[in-house]
Amino acid sequence: MTQQVIALALFVAVFALATLRKVHLGVMMFAAAAGVGIWLAGMKLSEVVEGFPISILVLLVGVTYFFAIAQDNGTVDRIVDAAIRRVGDRAFALPFVFFLITTGISAMGAPLAGLVMVPIGMPLARKYAIDPLLMGISICSGVSAGGFAPTSLFGIVTYGTAHSVDIDLNPLVLFAVAFAFNVLLIIAAYLIFGGRDLWRRTRGSAPARWRGPQLAQRPALTGHPFEREGLAAANARVTSALAASGMTTPGDAAGSAQSAASPDAAAAGRGSRPAPLKMEQVVTLLCMGGLIVSVVVLALVGLDPDIGVLCFAFATVLTLIDPVAGKSAVAKIDWSTVLMVGGIITFVGVLQHMGVVDMLGEAAAHLGSPLIAAFLICLVGALISAFASTTGMLAALVPLALPLVADGNIAGWAVIAALGVCSSVVDLSPFSTVGATVVASVQEEDKPRALGVLTKWGMSMVVIGPVALVGALVVPTML
Repeated sequence: MTQQVIALALFVAVFALATLRKVHLGVMMFAAAAGVGIWLAGMKLSEVVEGFPISILVLLVGVTYFFAIAQDNGTVDRIVDAAIRRVGDRAFALPFVFFLITTGISAMGAPLAGLVMVPIGMPLARKYAIDPLLMGISICSGVSAGGFAPTSLFGIVTYGTAHSVDIDLNPLVLFAVAFAFNVLLIIAAYLIFGGRDLWRRTRGSAPARWRGPQLAQRPALTGHPFEREGLAAANARVTSALAASGMTTPGDAAGSAQSAASPDAAAAGRGSRPAPLKMEQVVTLLCMGGLIVSVVVLALVGLDPDIGVLCFAFATVLTLIDPVAGKSAVAKIDWSTVLMVGGIITFVGVLQHMGVVDMLGEAAAHLGSPLIAAFLICLVGALISAFASTTGMLAALVPLALPLVADGNIAGWAVIAALGVCSSVVDLSPFSTVGATVVASVQEEDKPRALGVLTKWGMSMVVIGPVALVGALVVPTML
């Protein structure tokens, strides 16, 4: 018992130390896993290394590589531009449209890439007198929803980790749960932050609050270092996306150069017809559609599609057509997240070998109710994730939730789905990367209000998320 407690304490200590010292969590976790496994658990080094999740590595690498090519050849930007063009000036629909667009972008491997929509959405919110917090919540809810797609990071980590501990969680069910809950949050925000007034306005009106597109800001690289990679990728694409919607950041020479150099962006800014799609963009769209259809069809016929392998297959087609994009995409593979998730899961494997998971199961049994235990672990996941890495939290807590479903009284998929979504919907807290980006993007005079409101919103989700999701998913499985 003493060794198990020491190992668990070291696991928590490494997590806290890496967060406080702002070093890469995966590096510390992997080293600590080797030390604890060899010296405390009496394991061989080869046994410790066997715990590294190869299947999740294939998923992450395949997905981020495929969608990095789609971003590099401009296909993603063309999709965003086409969607915004179709909406036009229908202000009442903009929050929902930006939610859907952000969901689509975040579903393409890196959830934080969806933050590229923040500097596009905020100027439009000011133009049509939409509360910037409504727009911010809409975009960031899209980050949460899209992140749990079968092709994106949160979803991959959640269902991949669940499968590694023999919990049957359908990735499409996980995505549906995340999407539905975030839609409810958007509706609530719409009612709270003046959405009803948007319905009563004349389409095309330009209220006096409009202060020009020059107020657009790129998301700041704030937050935890091991989350910055996804945001850095989004930040690199902001200039192109702003140009595609006719907006530029003040003093941004790179943005001006991009706008001048890109015929598509210049045409979009003038409101003229966009340039025709290039051949590689057409093929990319076909491959993206093929990926979605393949995943859905294979899931419907009862097979377990390996999304990572499918992404590698479609990425091979794109690489053969556009070798330059294929080469540049290799550098954009999310190796940082692979290492972080791998290090955490390797350590969790050592804890499982030492019987720590069984010990936690006994502790959960002493609570007298698996429902209370499920609620508490969702509450803990939400609270910590509001200040720390959502991805790291998912990788750490999903395996440790296994004892809750060991007796079969509650469904494992329900607990894990609830835990995953609870750990994500709190990210609008200004202490997390997503919330900090929204605060950084509003006008200076709105920052105090944004900070206060998002703090209340994020902290309320710490309680609302577990109550709603455990009640909607876990309770019915116990009846």
